[in-house]
Amino acid sequence: MGLTKTEEFTKTQNEMASIAKALGHPARIAILQFLMKSKSCVCGEIVDEFPLSQSSVSQHLGELKKAGLIKGDIDGPSVCYCIDEKAWNKAKKMIAELFDSYEPSNCC
Repeated sequence: MGLTKTEEFTKTQNEMASIAKALGHPARIAILQFLMKSKSCVCGEIVDEFPLSQSSVSQHLGELKKAGLIKGDIDGPSVCYCIDEKAWNKAKKMIAELFDSYEPSNCC
């Protein structure tokens, strides 16, 4: 596999790419929406909400956690997940700054 050369880009660009990758699957969007709607830490019932296997849901949760959008705490035999508010606000700000920096031109 070739090198991605991520080290050639800024920390912010790499962070935004990680967030974009995490948001790049509809199951992850659905999981985030479910967690936002729950307004509390959610334990075992995440799998029951989606037409996915336990392992698929776990993989998606792992990607969201790796991107920093959610956090999880071990509560007995299960892990409870919720939105990581600090990381969520940072991601929201970075994405807004990207979109706000666009200035329309007469191109194309």
